[in-house]
Amino acid sequence: MFTLRKRDFGNLGVNQIAMINFGKLTFKKNGVLASGILGVTGWSMVKVAQSGAGGITCKSISKDIRKGHNNPVIQLYKNGIINAVGLSSTGVQNTNKELKIVRDNSDAVIIASVFGGTKEEFGETIELLDKESLDAVELNISCPNVHDEFGTPFSATPRSASEVVSYVRKLTNLPLIVKLSPNFPDIGKIAKACEDCGANGITAINTVGPGMLIDINTFRPKLTNKTGGVSGPAILPIAIRAIYDIYKSVKIPIIGMGGITNYEDALQIIMAGATLYGVGSGILYN
Repeated sequence: MFTLRKRDFGNLGVNQIAMINFGKLTFKKNGVLASGILGVTGWSMVKVAQSGAGGITCKSISKDIRKGHNNPVIQLYKNGIINAVGLSSTGVQNTNKELKIVRDNSDAVIIASVFGGTKEEFGETIELLDKESLDAVELNISCPNVHDEFGTPFSATPRSASEVVSYVRKLTNLPLIVKLSPNFPDIGKIAKACEDCGANGITAINTVGPGMLIDINTFRPKLTNKTGGVSGPAILPIAIRAIYDIYKSVKIPIIGMGGITNYEDALQIIMAGATLYGVGSGILYN
Protein backbone atom coordinates (compact mmCIF):
# COMPACT_ATOMS: atom_id res chain seq x y z
CA MET A 1 0.00 0.00 0.00
CA PHE A 2 1.31 3.42 -0.94
CA THR A 3 1.82 5.70 2.06
CA LEU A 4 2.69 9.34 1.62
CA ARG A 5 5.63 10.64 3.58
CA LYS A 6 4.33 12.45 6.64
CA ARG A 7 5.88 15.87 7.07
CA ASP A 8 5.05 18.27 9.86
CA PHE A 9 4.14 21.44 8.01
CA GLY A 10 2.45 22.61 11.25
CA ASN A 11 0.74 25.95 11.55
CA LEU A 12 3.67 28.11 10.58
CA GLY A 13 2.94 31.70 9.67
CA VAL A 14 4.51 33.25 6.61
CA ASN A 15 7.15 35.04 8.69
CA GLN A 16 8.18 32.06 10.79
CA ILE A 17 11.27 30.00 10.07
CA ALA A 18 11.31 26.21 10.38
CA MET A 19 14.80 24.76 10.59
CA ILE A 20 15.15 21.66 8.45
CA ASN A 21 17.51 18.95 9.64
CA PHE A 22 19.32 17.04 6.91
CA GLY A 23 21.56 14.65 8.77
CA LYS A 24 24.18 16.82 10.48
CA LEU A 25 23.28 19.82 8.32
CA THR A 26 20.64 22.41 9.17
CA PHE A 27 18.86 24.38 6.46
CA LYS A 28 17.05 27.60 7.31
CA LYS A 29 14.87 27.24 4.20
CA ASN A 30 13.83 24.42 1.93
CA GLY A 31 14.80 24.57 -1.71
CA VAL A 32 18.30 23.77 -2.96
CA LEU A 33 19.94 25.04 -6.12
CA ALA A 34 20.71 21.94 -8.17
CA SER A 35 24.15 21.50 -9.64
CA GLY A 36 24.58 22.87 -13.16
CA ILE A 37 22.36 25.97 -13.16
CA LEU A 38 23.82 29.35 -12.07
CA GLY A 39 26.42 27.42 -10.10
CA VAL A 40 29.67 28.71 -11.58
CA THR A 41 30.19 32.27 -10.33
CA GLY A 42 30.00 33.22 -6.69
CA TRP A 43 27.69 36.18 -7.22
CA SER A 44 25.20 34.19 -9.30
CA MET A 45 24.99 31.67 -6.46
CA VAL A 46 24.61 34.49 -3.94
CA LYS A 47 21.71 35.84 -6.00
CA VAL A 48 19.97 32.45 -5.84
CA ALA A 49 20.50 32.32 -2.08
CA GLN A 50 19.10 35.82 -1.67
CA SER A 51 16.09 34.76 -3.74
CA GLY A 52 15.16 32.17 -1.13
CA ALA A 53 17.25 29.03 -1.59
CA GLY A 54 18.26 27.30 1.63
CA GLY A 55 21.12 25.46 -0.04
CA ILE A 56 23.46 26.09 -2.96
CA THR A 57 25.12 23.37 -5.02
CA CYS A 58 27.87 24.53 -7.33
CA LYS A 59 28.23 23.14 -10.84
CA SER A 60 30.03 19.81 -10.70
CA ILE A 61 33.77 20.36 -10.69
CA SER A 62 36.89 18.36 -11.46
CA LYS A 63 40.43 18.80 -10.19
CA ASP A 64 41.56 20.59 -13.36
CA ILE A 65 39.91 22.86 -15.92
CA ARG A 66 37.80 21.04 -18.52
CA LYS A 67 36.40 22.54 -21.70
CA GLY A 68 33.41 20.22 -22.08
CA HIS A 69 31.54 19.82 -25.36
CA ASN A 70 31.36 22.40 -28.13
CA ASN A 71 28.19 24.45 -28.61
CA PRO A 72 25.32 23.95 -28.99
CA VAL A 73 25.09 22.10 -25.67
CA ILE A 74 21.57 23.05 -24.49
CA GLN A 75 18.22 22.94 -26.28
CA LEU A 76 14.76 23.66 -24.93
CA TYR A 77 11.76 21.78 -26.26
CA LYS A 78 8.05 21.73 -25.46
CA ASN A 79 8.24 19.58 -22.34
CA GLY A 80 11.76 20.10 -21.07
CA ILE A 81 15.42 20.64 -21.76
CA ILE A 82 18.12 18.45 -23.27
CA ASN A 83 21.76 19.21 -22.53
CA ALA A 84 25.21 17.80 -23.14
CA VAL A 85 27.49 20.34 -21.51
CA GLY A 86 30.05 17.58 -21.12
CA LEU A 87 31.10 18.30 -17.54
CA SER A 88 32.89 21.52 -18.32
CA SER A 89 34.71 22.73 -15.23
CA THR A 90 36.64 25.76 -14.07
CA GLY A 91 38.69 23.49 -11.82
CA VAL A 92 38.81 23.18 -8.07
CA GLN A 93 41.08 26.16 -7.37
CA ASN A 94 38.85 28.62 -9.24
CA THR A 95 35.76 27.13 -7.62
CA ASN A 96 37.25 27.63 -4.16
CA LYS A 97 37.39 31.38 -4.86
CA GLU A 98 33.76 31.45 -6.00
CA LEU A 99 32.50 29.42 -3.03
CA LYS A 100 34.23 31.83 -0.65
CA ILE A 101 32.12 34.63 -2.14
CA VAL A 102 28.99 32.60 -1.38
CA ARG A 103 30.17 31.89 2.16
CA ASP A 104 30.90 35.55 2.85
CA ASN A 105 27.64 36.87 1.41
CA SER A 106 24.91 34.36 2.30
CA ASP A 107 23.73 32.03 5.04
CA ALA A 108 22.88 29.19 2.66
CA VAL A 109 24.24 25.68 3.13
CA ILE A 110 26.99 25.28 0.53
CA ILE A 111 27.43 21.97 -1.28
CA ALA A 112 30.41 21.35 -3.57
CA SER A 113 29.50 18.92 -6.34
CA VAL A 114 32.46 16.83 -7.52
CA PHE A 115 32.96 14.39 -10.40
CA GLY A 116 35.80 12.23 -11.64
CA GLY A 117 36.66 9.46 -14.06
CA THR A 118 38.10 7.32 -11.27
CA LYS A 119 37.61 7.10 -7.53
CA GLU A 120 41.10 8.55 -7.13
CA GLU A 121 40.12 11.62 -9.16
CA PHE A 122 37.14 12.18 -6.87
CA GLY A 123 39.48 12.00 -3.90
CA GLU A 124 42.10 14.34 -5.36
CA THR A 125 39.49 17.02 -6.06
CA ILE A 126 37.91 16.76 -2.62
CA GLU A 127 41.27 17.03 -0.89
CA LEU A 128 41.90 20.34 -2.69
CA LEU A 129 38.55 21.90 -1.75
CA ASP A 130 38.59 24.82 0.66
CA LYS A 131 36.76 23.19 3.56
CA GLU A 132 36.10 26.57 5.20
CA SER A 133 33.91 27.61 2.27
CA LEU A 134 31.54 24.65 2.13
CA ASP A 135 29.35 22.46 4.30
CA ALA A 136 29.04 19.21 2.33
CA VAL A 137 30.24 17.39 -0.77
CA GLU A 138 27.98 15.98 -3.48
CA LEU A 139 29.48 13.04 -5.36
CA ASN A 140 28.15 13.28 -8.90
CA ILE A 141 28.55 9.66 -9.95
CA SER A 142 25.72 9.73 -12.48
CA CYS A 143 26.37 12.13 -15.35
CA PRO A 144 25.10 10.57 -18.63
CA ASN A 145 26.87 12.88 -21.09
CA VAL A 146 30.45 11.62 -21.12
CA HIS A 147 30.09 7.87 -21.60
CA ASP A 148 32.71 7.81 -24.37
CA GLU A 149 35.25 9.42 -22.07
CA PHE A 150 34.52 7.98 -18.64
CA GLY A 151 32.67 4.77 -19.46
CA THR A 152 29.56 3.62 -17.61
CA PRO A 153 28.62 5.93 -14.71
CA PHE A 154 29.52 4.72 -11.24
CA SER A 155 25.82 4.93 -10.30
CA ALA A 156 25.01 2.04 -12.65
CA THR A 157 25.44 -0.67 -10.00
CA PRO A 158 25.58 -0.93 -6.20
CA ARG A 159 29.13 -2.24 -6.41
CA SER A 160 30.58 0.57 -8.53
CA ALA A 161 28.72 3.23 -6.54
CA SER A 162 29.98 1.86 -3.24
CA GLU A 163 33.57 1.79 -4.49
CA VAL A 164 33.60 5.57 -4.91
CA VAL A 165 31.75 6.30 -1.68
CA SER A 166 33.96 3.96 0.37
CA TYR A 167 37.13 5.48 -1.06
CA VAL A 168 36.07 9.09 -0.51
CA ARG A 169 34.62 8.40 2.94
CA LYS A 170 38.12 7.65 4.20
CA LEU A 171 39.43 11.01 2.97
CA THR A 172 36.99 13.49 4.50
CA ASN A 173 34.75 14.05 7.49
CA LEU A 174 32.46 16.34 5.49
CA PRO A 175 28.90 15.09 4.91
CA LEU A 176 28.74 13.12 1.65
CA ILE A 177 25.63 13.37 -0.53
CA VAL A 178 25.58 11.00 -3.51
CA LYS A 179 23.83 12.03 -6.73
CA LEU A 180 22.10 9.11 -8.44
CA SER A 181 20.71 8.49 -11.92
CA PRO A 182 17.27 7.09 -12.78
CA ASN A 183 18.72 5.44 -15.89
CA PHE A 184 19.59 2.18 -14.17
CA PRO A 185 17.36 -0.38 -12.44
CA ASP A 186 17.09 -0.76 -8.66
CA ILE A 187 17.92 2.83 -7.72
CA GLY A 188 16.83 1.95 -4.17
CA LYS A 189 19.47 -0.79 -3.92
CA ILE A 190 22.13 1.57 -5.26
CA ALA A 191 21.16 4.19 -2.66
CA LYS A 192 21.32 1.53 0.08
CA ALA A 193 24.82 0.52 -1.03
CA CYS A 194 25.90 4.16 -0.77
CA GLU A 195 24.36 4.44 2.70
CA ASP A 196 26.13 1.29 3.86
CA CYS A 197 29.47 2.76 2.75
CA GLY A 198 29.06 6.00 4.66
CA ALA A 199 26.95 8.33 2.53
CA ASN A 200 25.04 10.89 4.62
CA GLY A 201 22.42 11.74 2.02
CA ILE A 202 21.18 11.13 -1.51
CA THR A 203 20.51 13.57 -4.34
CA ALA A 204 18.01 12.25 -6.87
CA ILE A 205 17.55 12.44 -9.70
CA ASN A 206 20.09 13.42 -12.30
CA THR A 207 18.96 13.86 -15.90
CA VAL A 208 17.16 11.11 -17.77
CA GLY A 209 18.40 9.58 -20.99
CA PRO A 210 20.43 10.23 -22.90
CA GLY A 211 17.95 11.55 -25.44
CA MET A 212 18.15 13.24 -28.84
CA LEU A 213 16.48 16.03 -30.80
CA ILE A 214 16.86 16.50 -34.57
CA ASP A 215 16.74 19.74 -36.53
CA ILE A 216 14.30 18.99 -39.34
CA ASN A 217 15.83 21.72 -41.52
CA THR A 218 19.42 20.53 -41.36
CA PHE A 219 18.71 16.80 -40.83
CA ARG A 220 21.25 16.84 -37.99
CA PRO A 221 21.00 16.42 -34.21
CA LYS A 222 20.47 19.71 -32.38
CA LEU A 223 23.31 19.04 -29.97
CA THR A 224 26.93 18.83 -31.07
CA ASN A 225 27.26 15.75 -28.88
CA LYS A 226 24.19 14.32 -30.66
CA THR A 227 22.71 13.05 -27.38
CA GLY A 228 22.19 14.64 -23.98
CA GLY A 229 20.50 14.35 -20.62
CA VAL A 230 16.81 15.25 -20.44
CA SER A 231 15.46 17.46 -17.64
CA GLY A 232 12.50 19.73 -17.02
CA PRO A 233 8.78 19.04 -16.49
CA ALA A 234 8.75 15.85 -18.57
CA ILE A 235 10.82 13.93 -16.01
CA LEU A 236 8.82 14.82 -12.87
CA PRO A 237 6.92 11.49 -12.67
CA ILE A 238 10.19 9.58 -13.03
CA ALA A 239 11.75 11.65 -10.25
CA ILE A 240 8.82 11.06 -7.90
CA ARG A 241 8.93 7.31 -8.45
CA ALA A 242 12.71 7.16 -8.00
CA ILE A 243 12.60 9.19 -4.78
CA TYR A 244 9.88 6.94 -3.39
CA ASP A 245 11.99 3.85 -4.20
CA ILE A 246 15.00 5.41 -2.45
CA TYR A 247 12.95 6.48 0.57
CA LYS A 248 11.78 2.89 1.08
CA SER A 249 15.36 1.64 0.96
CA VAL A 250 17.41 4.02 3.12
CA LYS A 251 17.28 5.95 6.37
CA ILE A 252 19.51 8.83 5.24
CA PRO A 253 17.77 11.98 3.93
CA ILE A 254 17.13 12.84 0.29
CA ILE A 255 17.39 16.00 -1.78
CA GLY A 256 14.68 15.36 -4.36
CA MET A 257 14.75 16.99 -7.77
CA GLY A 258 13.73 16.50 -11.35
CA GLY A 259 11.13 18.56 -13.18
CA ILE A 260 10.11 20.93 -10.38
CA THR A 261 8.66 24.18 -11.70
CA ASN A 262 6.10 25.12 -9.01
CA TYR A 263 5.13 24.47 -5.40
CA GLU A 264 2.84 21.55 -6.30
CA ASP A 265 5.76 19.74 -7.92
CA ALA A 266 7.93 20.41 -4.86
CA LEU A 267 5.26 19.09 -2.50
CA GLN A 268 4.96 15.86 -4.49
CA ILE A 269 8.72 15.40 -4.28
CA ILE A 270 8.58 15.86 -0.49
CA MET A 271 5.57 13.59 -0.11
CA ALA A 272 7.44 10.88 -2.01
CA GLY A 273 10.17 10.93 0.63
CA ALA A 274 12.53 13.86 0.09
CA THR A 275 13.53 16.07 3.00
CA LEU A 276 14.59 18.91 0.69
CA TYR A 277 13.64 19.72 -2.87
CA GLY A 278 16.08 20.87 -5.54
CA VAL A 279 15.49 23.10 -8.54
CA GLY A 280 17.62 23.20 -11.67
CA SER A 281 15.99 23.47 -15.07
CA GLY A 282 12.94 25.09 -13.46
CA ILE A 283 14.98 28.25 -12.95
CA LEU A 284 15.22 28.64 -16.74
CA TYR A 285 11.42 28.74 -16.93
CA ASN A 286 11.25 31.69 -14.54
